[in-house]
Amino acid sequence: MLVKVDIKRIVATPETWAIFLGNGDKTFVLYVGPGVGMALSMSLEGVSKVRPLTHDLITSIFAGLGVRVERVVINDLKGVTFYARLFLREESERGKRVVELDARPSDCLVLAKQNGAPIYIDQHVLNQVEDVSNMLDAGEEGHGEGHEDT
Repeated sequence: MLVKVDIKRIVATPETWAIFLGNGDKTFVLYVGPGVGMALSMSLEGVSKVRPLTHDLITSIFAGLGVRVERVVINDLKGVTFYARLFLREESERGKRVVELDARPSDCLVLAKQNGAPIYIDQHVLNQVEDVSNMLDAGEEGHGEGHEDT
């Protein structure tokens, strides 16, 4: 079963970025590298860039090919590493098809935000992660057990 989640907050830490994802029941944190963290932060804040970054280029390529990001699914957690699937929908004169790709969750999150696509997590993965809702409620940022996106 898939559970819809949203990006609740993104916080720069000294070495990484903490992305807080969740819904009304549970919030968890995923840590990403500085490059992807900055790209996601810029997408969330609507920052215009002088030149396109990698995720901007990918979004432009998708648009040029008639492909859109349909959804993102965080589908597994092994040790401290999350895994995700990127679902792309192609619509052309040849018809419609959905392509499913293995991708880093961090890249998927940026592409989902840039393209207005929903983010899901598999229930079995959500069951494994620590609920850090209290950290957001208390205003604490970037502390506690987390998992990495590699």
